[in-house]
Amino acid sequence: MRPISFVLLLITVLACTDKKAQEKTSSSPTITAADSDVKIIGEQPEPDTLKGSLKAAVTGTVGNASITINYHSPAVRGRVIWGGLVPYNQVWVTGAHRATNIEFNKDVEVGDTKLVAGKYALFTIPGADEWTIIINKNWNQHLTDNYNQKDDLVRVKAKPKTSTKNQERLRYVINSLNDNNGEVVVCWEKLEVSLTIVVQ
Repeated sequence: MRPISFVLLLITVLACTDKKAQEKTSSSPTITAADSDVKIIGEQPEPDTLKGSLKAAVTGTVGNASITINYHSPAVRGRVIWGGLVPYNQVWVTGAHRATNIEFNKDVEVGDTKLVAGKYALFTIPGADEWTIIINKNWNQHLTDNYNQKDDLVRVKAKPKTSTKNQERLRYVINSLNDNNGEVVVCWEKLEVSLTIVVQ
């Protein structure tokens, strides 16, 4: 009877160990995207087959300023994006679900406007040849439901650039260009649009 009891005990221990290992690997709260500066919040299988717009965040530095962008990242999934899913000449959250927000820990200048350190909403108005990039003081909004142009602090024009590489999910990139100049770049499908940031 002793050998049989030992075998049963060994099987039970191995089964419990395997279960704990499975639970550990399936509970990762943050998955780092292919580019290490972007974090997708929630699980993301490879290849990306999720239909929803994933919650995402990116943090970078320009000079001595830290910039953080929180947004929801929709996927192309074979759809016509520009002039289709994203209409031209309409205010867009430049993401999905809630308004994209951008936060500076130092005072910065965007266009000809000085912005004090804080959190803001980032909207755009896409056009076929030119975009308008908007920074709005009401950062906590659902889509554009509560958008009011009177709350706009910055409106600057930007020319979209085309890329040969397809960006499946919308992505923000923060680039430092020199000691106090940088840019925030919106990348999706085969389009890139950049906003210049100057640190005070």
